[in-house]
Amino acid sequence: MTNKTIKFAKAFGKKEKVLNYTSSTYQLTRPNKVDAVMALIRECQPKTIVEWEEYYFKEAYTKRKDRDKITKETLDDLGERLYSKVTEVVIPEWTEAFKNLTLQDCKDYIYEVTIVRTYDGFLLEKSVVNDGLSKIFTDIKFEESDPELDHAGDIDYLGYVGKYAFGIQIKPITAGANFANYNISDRMSVSFEEFSATYSGKVFVVFSARENNTKNIVNTDVIEDIRLEIKRLENLSQK
Repeated sequence: MTNKTIKFAKAFGKKEKVLNYTSSTYQLTRPNKVDAVMALIRECQPKTIVEWEEYYFKEAYTKRKDRDKITKETLDDLGERLYSKVTEVVIPEWTEAFKNLTLQDCKDYIYEVTIVRTYDGFLLEKSVVNDGLSKIFTDIKFEESDPELDHAGDIDYLGYVGKYAFGIQIKPITAGANFANYNISDRMSVSFEEFSATYSGKVFVVFSARENNTKNIVNTDVIEDIRLEIKRLENLSQK
């Protein structure tokens, strides 16, 4: 006998794709806007959706320096912003794209994603670790994440400190792009937590951009964070 999971979510049908795309593109449901919802619901452990809603509006704050309290009006405002982005930006952009899309575009895109962009990403990862992190942290053994492990899709490299390890996720960005508002998804957050539970180390997101034919670590402050984590794991190894 199987237990059926009851779904409370509303079905948006064909609208779902455009709503999901726009919300993701403009980061309208990230923790800096709606708090880390999966972490909150785990804290709450609600028995009903009403219990969860009450807990959320009591405990949720935006994950920003000012930490604004989140209310129903906050979510309504985000909904209005979503509608504005869909109608004023996304629909016009997509309409123009649909008009100009060709069969050759589709063939080229599949080839680019499968071959060229995969190779670019591979080279980027190698460069960030071999030409960057390995030369900064000379005592650390860096290894590519095992593709068979659950976290492999979110963690590119492991840095071993004795029997412990920290994780590295490498994100390519365009030179000069703003990465300050980047927030990990709830799925990635769970993956990072599982990694830490297994290896005891934190996971760090390293942003890299190509400038003058070289690939540089953009968020240079992460280097000091990694250095502090290495010291913590070294102390842990000595206990």
